[in-house]
Parts: sequence; C-alpha cells; structure tokens
Amino acid sequence: MASTSGSETTHPVVFSTQTPYPLPSQRFMIPTSWRRYQLSQLVNKALSLPKPVPFDFLVRGEILRTTLAEWCAEKGIGEEETLEIEYFESVMPPQKMSTIPHEDWVSSVSCQLSGYFLTASYDGHIRVFDYSQKLLHTASTHSAPIASLCLVPTPSTPSTHLIATASHDLTARLMSLTLSSDDTDAMRTETLASLHLHTAPVASVQANATGTHLLTASWDTLIGFWDTSIPGADEVPAEDGERKKRRRVEEDAPRARRKAPLAVLKSHTARVSKAVFAAGAGAQAYSCGIDSTVRVWDVENGVCTDTITASAKPFLDLAITPLGTSALAASTDRTVSQYDLRASSTSAVTPSTATLNHPAMPSCIALPPASSSGTGIVTSAHEHQLLTGAYDGIVRLWDLRSVKSAVASFKTFEEKSKMEKKILSVDWASGVVCVGGEGGVEVWRAGEGDRAFLS
Repeated sequence: MASTSGSETTHPVVFSTQTPYPLPSQRFMIPTSWRRYQLSQLVNKALSLPKPVPFDFLVRGEILRTTLAEWCAEKGIGEEETLEIEYFESVMPPQKMSTIPHEDWVSSVSCQLSGYFLTASYDGHIRVFDYSQKLLHTASTHSAPIASLCLVPTPSTPSTHLIATASHDLTARLMSLTLSSDDTDAMRTETLASLHLHTAPVASVQANATGTHLLTASWDTLIGFWDTSIPGADEVPAEDGERKKRRRVEEDAPRARRKAPLAVLKSHTARVSKAVFAAGAGAQAYSCGIDSTVRVWDVENGVCTDTITASAKPFLDLAITPLGTSALAASTDRTVSQYDLRASSTSAVTPSTATLNHPAMPSCIALPPASSSGTGIVTSAHEHQLLTGAYDGIVRLWDLRSVKSAVASFKTFEEKSKMEKKILSVDWASGVVCVGGEGGVEVWRAGEGDRAFLS
C-alpha cells in the first residue's frame, strides 16, 4: 500500500452515495488505520455540513466494521487497487422511551396512527394508548386470542378510523374506532362486520395500500380476499348456537353484518401464516406458510401464479420490499430469507439471495415507514432496512446490502424478568418502533421520530 511522508500507510478510495450529500468525483488517499468514524469525519469536513451527519460505509457489499487495513487483508485486496466506498446515513442506536404493561401476551401492535398505539392481546381485547402511555380505550372484540391487527388506510375523519382484526375464534372483524382527545369516555369501537370463511384460527389480516380490500390467512390452508364495504344484510347465515357465543362479546357485536369473501385462494398444503398485498393498488398478493413456500397470487382471478419453494423452512412471517422486487420470509429454522421475485427458478428448491441468521426463531418482520409525502414510497435512507423480532426478546435492525450481522439490536422486556420474553409483533412508523410480546409492549425511538411523541 502507498505510504505518506509520515510513513502512514494509505489506500486509494473513491466515494459514492445515494444520499443528498454527494462528494466531488475524485480519488482520496485514506489512511488504512481509519475506521467508520474517521471516514465519516472526512465526508462531513469535505462537504462543510452545517450540522454533522453520521455516515456508515459500504465496501463491496459489506458494511465496514473494521479498519481499512483489516478489511483489505481479509479480502486479499492489493495496495494499488482503488476501492469504491458507498456512504449512507447511519442508523442511530435505538433508545427505549416507554413500557406499556399488559396482563396477557400482546400478539399485534400498530403505531401507524400518529399520537396513538393500538394493541391486540391474547385476552381478545384491543387497546388504545396515547403517547403518554395513558390507556384511552379497551374493547372486548373477540372471544379467543387476537392474532393480528391492522389499521385500514381508508379516507376517514380525523377522529374516526377503520381497524381490522383476526382471531383464533375463526373470524376476522372490521371495526370503526372513534377517538376523542377531550373525553376518553367518548372513545368507542363499533364492530361493523365479521368476516366468515375459515374453519381454523385466522393467523393474519392485512389491508392493501388504498384500504379497499383485505386478505386473511388461516391455519385451514385458505386465504380470504375481501372488500372493506359493509353489507346491508348478512351475507353468511349464522350457524346454530352461534348467537349465544356472540353475546359474550361487546354489545355492538350482535349488530355486525356477517360478511362473505370475494374469493378464496387455495394452493397452500399446510397452515398459512401471512398474506400481504403488493405495494400500490395492484391485484397481486403474496403469502407464506408452514408448507415451506412463498406463493404469488392474482387475487382478482383467484389463482396462484408462482411458487417459491424452500427446503424445510416453515415460514412464520412475510414482508415485501417497497419496490416489490424481493420477499423476506421468517422461518422456524432461525433465519429470515430474501428471495428475488423477478427471478425464475427451474430447480425444486428456490435459492435465496440473502440469509439473515438469528440465534433464536424470528417471529416478525417490520419494514421502514413510507416517506412523509404520503406517496407510500420509502426514502433512500431506509429502503434497504428492516426490523426483525425474535423469541430471544431482541429486535434487530438489518441492512440488506450487508447481512453478515445486524446493524443494531436492542433487548426488550428486560425489566420484567431475567428470562427471555418472546417478541410476537414489531411495527415501525416515523422513527417510532413499537414491540409487542410476552412482556407486554415497549416503545423505542429509532431515528428522528414522531415530533408529537418526542416532544
């Protein structure tokens, strides 16, 4: 490697970036003893930024975690070979902000509604908290554990919102949530429709980007495709004895319409864990199941158009990257696998493009929040990132450009017990991460955060 007059070893480097902070195109001679911190200082000084911006550095698909000399020695890089290093804004270490206790396990959380946290629990209740951790509303929604909750992004008034839940009582439900900042007694939920199709616990419910349709995934191997309109009359007749069970839930429940699906998607051969829509308003959807497959669907025609087959990977959760190019699937084999949705495979087993290894079983995946412009497109600073929650009680932040290890991680529910507490759900919005599981709910700050929450 080249040496300066002070006998300090240097290496030729060219920088590139997709951030709003580009450097002029030129070659730098960088001391090989430098690490991320010194490189970040160099970029800030060269750009004369008024406020320091911390950067991380990507070298040939790996985030730099050592000195340049150690990296070059490990990779066998010659001293005259110019390195192209891409820099991007660093992810600041997450900070714990609050704990929200629950008496039962929390299976699903949402922080998509600014100013509020929504939680769903094994006790069949949904709860609404404000950012001060105050419990604003509780509703007994299902007669069995709730497995999934989502905020349906339909046009609504500032105080009225649509929520969907899925439960082990074999149904999903559509509810209106009316909020009032002045009087908590005025807050209420009303069950508008109960969704009837499944003959086994419903594992998940997911809305599309426009809020016009839902997908339900069930242990009965079926996926339900629904619209979010409320029928004027029951579309599914009540079974004998069911009326007595319905009296055990809140008073609004008997008035809920019994809704039938638009289509039933059949292809999985074992329990379906998750079904999600593609980004945008298209008619494509994806699902994963215990049968070790990820399936692609044309929901309007009700047909499976492609199947990603893994080897002995029962899948528990699924997420599709913002541009729709990759599927991320969490498996009981302690991995999260990335699959290229654009590639065709003729082999019996579809190869993954990346594997995120976990020491314990990963249970949930959360993608970064969309840009504040409301376009639904993730900004470049976060487009490669994701969060995973696992049964060891740890949330991990990953960058898909370098998956050898997590970028950051934090342990949850430590104050409850020295024993590990399972994580069942993670949600991420506007710099706020909400974690639900065996220990209740915890809220963490990750990035800039919601101003209302951080003020």
